[in-house]
Amino acid sequence: MIRFLDIFAGAGGLSEGFIRAGFFPVKHIEMDEAACNTLRTRAAYHYLIKEGKQKIYKKYLLGEISRVELYDSVPAEVIDSVIQEEISKTSLPSLFNQIDSSIGNNKIDLIIGGPPCQAYSIAGRSRDPNRMVGDKRNYLYKLYAEFLRYYKPEYFVFENVLGLLSAKDEEGEPYLEKMVNLFKQNGYETEQKVLNANDYGVLQQRRRIILIGKRGSERNFYPEITKIENKYTVSSVLKDLPKIHAGEGSAYGVKESSDSSPYIFEAKIRGKFDFPVTFHWARPNNERDLEIYRIAVDAWNSEKKRLDYSKLPERLRSHKNSKDFVDRFKVVAGDMPYSQTIVAHISKDGHYYIHPDIDQNRSLTPREAARLQTFPDDYFFESVKGSPSRTLAFKQIGNAVPVLLAEKIAEAIKPLFHNN
Repeated sequence: MIRFLDIFAGAGGLSEGFIRAGFFPVKHIEMDEAACNTLRTRAAYHYLIKEGKQKIYKKYLLGEISRVELYDSVPAEVIDSVIQEEISKTSLPSLFNQIDSSIGNNKIDLIIGGPPCQAYSIAGRSRDPNRMVGDKRNYLYKLYAEFLRYYKPEYFVFENVLGLLSAKDEEGEPYLEKMVNLFKQNGYETEQKVLNANDYGVLQQRRRIILIGKRGSERNFYPEITKIENKYTVSSVLKDLPKIHAGEGSAYGVKESSDSSPYIFEAKIRGKFDFPVTFHWARPNNERDLEIYRIAVDAWNSEKKRLDYSKLPERLRSHKNSKDFVDRFKVVAGDMPYSQTIVAHISKDGHYYIHPDIDQNRSLTPREAARLQTFPDDYFFESVKGSPSRTLAFKQIGNAVPVLLAEKIAEAIKPLFHNN
């Protein structure tokens, strides 16, 4: 059994891929309360499936039992495997103690995770008046290194945005170089590659830098991650969902049609259990939305160009910042081989999806966004208080690592453990 620790875990996209590949999660650490609830629900799911009690989970997806009842149906240590706490210098002793108590004499073989990306992203730096100088998130990699120093795993996987390649500190020193040097001081050689999720079966252009560290001084260990030739279009991942209009749908279970593409099963979005689909739930349109959608769709249909937000009539702009994220209100077209990056601000900005059979004239639903991120349909995105939230679901989905990409990384890394 290869045990891993997921820090800065988010909603668990990276972790889910490693679990699929046969790794065992010891703990997840995350500070966001809604994301922690999502991780707890997913931990309950994995336990119930293993025990053959999938009917309990199905009742939850249908809204027939509460979250409290779901959590009460599994051992306390399953729910307690998720630690909701900010990772900081002061919290480290408590975090180490909680992890140590759960692993006993076992060791941590792998640490995965990536600190919040805003500090390194180009968009984040451009939006901040201080260009993120002094932001504590710039230095979370130092806390990541503390976990490496304490647990000494054989490998680690560190994921982040491409902005990390150019981000610099107050003295003009590249953060990536400082990270690699710090990891080396703690006993690790680090290698990195930029991976595009679309090369690994995800119907989305999403490029991320993936650092892999190995304990010791060996070099050239970065595994070859097998690419997948894409033979599908975006409609393959969305077409079997019920056709709904703005304001329609539900956070709880709906039934998809039988008109499914093989992609849904190849990407493991739908599995062997007949679980209902959740969060196929569209936000309402207003007149402003509708006018923007018409402009965006006309631009796409006539020139295959995406809307430049800065070129909208001023009366239609609700965002003060028109220099960053100018691709708001993207057209997600069903006949394309991939969509653009699914982002955390999707619920606010809205996306329009052109279905090959019906003009639905609305934003994507959280489930459609989750499918483009290759989250399985049985993955439920929690809120804080228990009432489902589209906004919080979108935030978790947009910030996540696509599950299928994570699985391919995990599959490539797994033989390294056996070789050693």
